Amino acid sequence: MSSELEKSFVQQLQENQNLIHKICRLYTDSEDAHKDLFQEITIQLWKAYPQFRGDSKFTTWAYRVGLNTAITLYRKKTKSVSTIEFDSKLHKIDQDEYNYEEEEHIKLLYQAVQQLNDIEKALVFMYLEDKDYSEIAETLGISEVNARVKMNRIKGKLKTILNP
Repeated sequence: MSSELEKSFVQQLQENQNLIHKICRLYTDSEDAHKDLFQEITIQLWKAYPQFRGDSKFTTWAYRVGLNTAITLYRKKTKSVSTIEFDSKLHKIDQDEYNYEEEEHIKLLYQAVQQLNDIEKALVFMYLEDKDYSEIAETLGISEVNARVKMNRIKGKLKTILNP
């Protein structure tokens, strides 16, 4: 790989590594597993980068590679995907700004999301990242209409889980 391509990849990775960390948090249950998955996603991005043509945004492409890597890797390891319990270390918020009520709501939401299947988790993750349905559809390899329908069904599931 040329040094220019390498520099471009490293820059893109540095600018967008938070999305990879978020995927890792969603699909791992320990710091070691998080680091392993981060490394595996980075390797897969690196291997695929020469074929990245820029038809979509780098983030859309990285979401697709990252989510596919996480889902594939953890399906191989276990029949059920392990996810971490939400806790305050996931939010680096200054004590002055910390809102315990909001934290409790977020914790409940993460517990509810953990009950969803792999694809539903990925869809919720991207929805909460304010991705539009066209980008979600492209990343997950489904139609935009299908993404909207799935998200509406997931919202219903989450309401049922959160308000039994």
